[in-house]
Amino acid sequence: MSGRRRALGLAVEHGVDDLYQGAVPALVPALVAVRGWDLTRAGGIVLAATVLSSLAQPLFGLVTDRRRMPRLRILGMLLAAAGVGAVGLTDSYLATWCAVLLSGLGIAAYHPEAARAVHATGTGDRGMGWFTVGGLAGFAAGPAAVGLVVGGLGLAATPLLAVPAVVAAMLGLLPRRRPGPVTTSSEPPVLEGREDWRRFGWLTGVVVTRSIAFYGLSAFLAVHLTMRFGFGPGLAATTLGIFTGAGAVATVASSALTRRWGRTAVLRWSYVAAVPLLAATLVAPSPVLALAATGLLGAALGVPVPVHTTLGQAYLPRHLGLAASVTLGLAVSAGGLASPALGALADHRGTTVALAVLIAGPVLAAVLTLALRDPADPAARTGTPDA
Repeated sequence: MSGRRRALGLAVEHGVDDLYQGAVPALVPALVAVRGWDLTRAGGIVLAATVLSSLAQPLFGLVTDRRRMPRLRILGMLLAAAGVGAVGLTDSYLATWCAVLLSGLGIAAYHPEAARAVHATGTGDRGMGWFTVGGLAGFAAGPAAVGLVVGGLGLAATPLLAVPAVVAAMLGLLPRRRPGPVTTSSEPPVLEGREDWRRFGWLTGVVVTRSIAFYGLSAFLAVHLTMRFGFGPGLAATTLGIFTGAGAVATVASSALTRRWGRTAVLRWSYVAAVPLLAATLVAPSPVLALAATGLLGAALGVPVPVHTTLGQAYLPRHLGLAASVTLGLAVSAGGLASPALGALADHRGTTVALAVLIAGPVLAAVLTLALRDPADPAARTGTPDA
């Protein structure tokens, strides 16, 4: 199998896996409406999807940097699907919390080995771009899937959401090994290159601040617009689909933008653009304008995602699994840690105030990009990386 076809297969697989990341925040309005939970408890569900994932992501990355574990991709995807599918099977808050927790663990297991497989295809930034687009498309499809299944059949139908992962495994959508002289050793190859841990730390700060803003919006923006404009469950899920879908589409343009302007400039100006767009989303006087601002905001927050990954792997060429676990996995999961606090703030001060706090995310991310340099830029090579 050619490297290009293998990378495209991994992009499809990534989409199936990340569908379950997108499904969790989309389930929040249904859980609030059907079970009568307040926003603090609803935020706790988002926390469940992210807390164990956030802790496990770097550990999985370090382990896979030392030993190949390709089956983690399959097992992680199926565990992510099983957890989301179990949400509607019980009215217990604790059982629901644990199911979503296991889903987050599956997502954490998936990303490091999957990103290593993409790197091994030899398709470079383009392959990673496809992989990222696949994940974002899957994340965007999560709310649409929830709207279709839960909106049409009720919360008890969530086991149907696990079907894509089961079908992917059964029908062989997971990429097959390339024929030829492939090593059977479980040890990963030794990769050359100087490592810049200091700038990777700054990049991690960018990823985390973006994650807090993105995941907070994913969890509560639909609730905010529902309260403000009277959206029904189907339209609320569609709103989230517009937000995440625009981000997925914008990711396609990321490669062209970075070739023209450079990776760090694209990061910086994407976050600068997100600030007024987030404010416009909250104060728009009509549903149409609010949805338009929502789409543009999703695009501004979507462009940086593949740049995070390729820049992170450029900083840590000998720790590709760890770099991917932070820039791909932690990029989503870390933001959920702030969701309970946002939910509590929304309960006491309203969703407008809670979401307005998130404006600090892209502001801080833009500031942190000032500390970044692209290793591909000849001017950056004059510095001394932290090995």
